[in-house]
Amino acid sequence: MYPIALLATYNEARFIRACLMNLIQQGFQVYLIDNESTDDTVVIARQWCGRGLIGIESLSRCGQFTWSRILARKEELAMELQADWFMHVDADEMRLAPVGSPTIAAALTAVEHAGCNAVNFVEFTFVPTQEQPNHDHRYFQVTMRRYYPFQPMFPHRLNLWKRQQGRVDLVTSGGHRVGFPGLRMFPASFPMRHYLFLSREHAIEKYLRRQYDAAELARGWHRGRAGLKEHQIRLVGEQRLRRYVGDAGLDGTEPFSRHPLFADGAIS
Repeated sequence: MYPIALLATYNEARFIRACLMNLIQQGFQVYLIDNESTDDTVVIARQWCGRGLIGIESLSRCGQFTWSRILARKEELAMELQADWFMHVDADEMRLAPVGSPTIAAALTAVEHAGCNAVNFVEFTFVPTQEQPNHDHRYFQVTMRRYYPFQPMFPHRLNLWKRQQGRVDLVTSGGHRVGFPGLRMFPASFPMRHYLFLSREHAIEKYLRRQYDAAELARGWHRGRAGLKEHQIRLVGEQRLRRYVGDAGLDGTEPFSRHPLFADGAIS
């Protein structure tokens, strides 16, 4: 089994080390598309060249965040690169194997035996809290222990798929659901931890200091993020969240359909 993770980054120095380590441990080779980061993202990533990171390319930013362009490049790479499976992944995500499997790569054998060619992930969103507001450091996975299951729709993270002869579609769904003829989703979703942001200051940097593509705003994308104000970013109390005790104990019951940290719950 030879799966490749297609990872795009922009100023993800906080997350890139942990993300690459996790993907490689899960049995993936990683291809990195960097959107002209101005921090140490690429410098850190190069440490994994030849050790699971098979390529790095730079995709011009042109002064703004154009998500459809990044997704389209991933669609192209899924035709150009030789792999059995592909996964669209972001740097702030930790994709996990299902309980009972040592790695995601190993679990894909069972997916193929079931006659399926795509896998959905259940998202568990980890956030800072009023009681513990700052996790902006290298060991955020150790200290940030509060989460909630997040599922605004189902499937919500259908973005691991078996190689197709033709081009797949990531753009239409904004990367949430891959599309191609004959898609057969595996009935059991895999888990993923999503570290939305590490502190309130990080959230301001991540969401408020980004220039969005006008055409994408016109089609209804990014509106919650593009219109976000500082006072709308709020941390919640620990009593509203669940305590993380290990991946096997992640609780996906009664998922949130909106994020409780934003005025409109609009960040997805």
